[in-house]
Amino acid sequence: MLEILKYTLEYKNRWDEFIISSKNGAFLFLRNYMEYHSDRFSDCSYLIIENGSIEAVLPGNITNNFWYSHEGLTFGGLISSNKITTPKTIEIFKLLCNELKKNGILKVVYKPIPLIYHSIPAQEDIYALFIQNAVKIGCNISSVIFQSHKLRFSELRRRGIQKGIREKIEIAESTDFSSFWDILDINLTQKFNTKPVHSLNEIKLLKNWFPENIKLYTAKKDGIIIAGTVLYLINNVVKVQYISADEWGKKVGALDLLFDTLVNQKYLHMPIFDFGVSTENRGKYLNENLIFQKEGFGGRGIVYEIYEFRV
Repeated sequence: MLEILKYTLEYKNRWDEFIISSKNGAFLFLRNYMEYHSDRFSDCSYLIIENGSIEAVLPGNITNNFWYSHEGLTFGGLISSNKITTPKTIEIFKLLCNELKKNGILKVVYKPIPLIYHSIPAQEDIYALFIQNAVKIGCNISSVIFQSHKLRFSELRRRGIQKGIREKIEIAESTDFSSFWDILDINLTQKFNTKPVHSLNEIKLLKNWFPENIKLYTAKKDGIIIAGTVLYLINNVVKVQYISADEWGKKVGALDLLFDTLVNQKYLHMPIFDFGVSTENRGKYLNENLIFQKEGFGGRGIVYEIYEFRV
């Protein structure tokens, strides 16, 4: 028999151990990562217990009368063990709804984990959402490369690579987040009047906690960083978290050479390379310039969905 329990600190170690062994977990769901911005979100995560063992977890937070899975994460949803079948998933959703009703929650906003992040198929929750009469309210598109069947870079991107080679741009892993954040911050402010999701201190903290999962690669000209990218290594996926270049970096093909190095050399052994979403407003706005660049590297569409349903 399944039971649902609200997460508390006493479950931290067991939660983390479960994430590592689950069929669709990621380091993003480890408690240290989830709680770096705990001041911004009112955590309301749940554990699903069967015969004393954790068989699933639901990372989440509450804002007003809505339960989100999770506002502070790119994706969330049900993280489950190999034992969780489709009937059990439907039961879990019923347990969740009953628990939320008791606490005055009206609706759930649910962001399932995209299929590319599953170690084995884990879309039972999508079916359960259908049974729950959930409505799709968001559909962001990400550009993804399958290394086993990848496309050739576009002619424009290949010209950029040659330009970067001629300019003797140096590509390497770096720990100089400060210099890259200066470039990133200026670009986001000028183009979108916004800031990076993570502050400089936050990304340094996360890098310190998850050194094997968070990587910074930079492109340098004469020893000066002119472009870079922050990567999240999630299971068999390389996920691009941030991309940015200064004006000189854009002129000399720094990002083209950088991603040629990462996709075709450094991470050739990783099955999937995810450039991330190019959409805003839950997918209703497509940044065509951004996706043009990513599709030029051979990325093609994988959707990050968002659902909503009444409890």
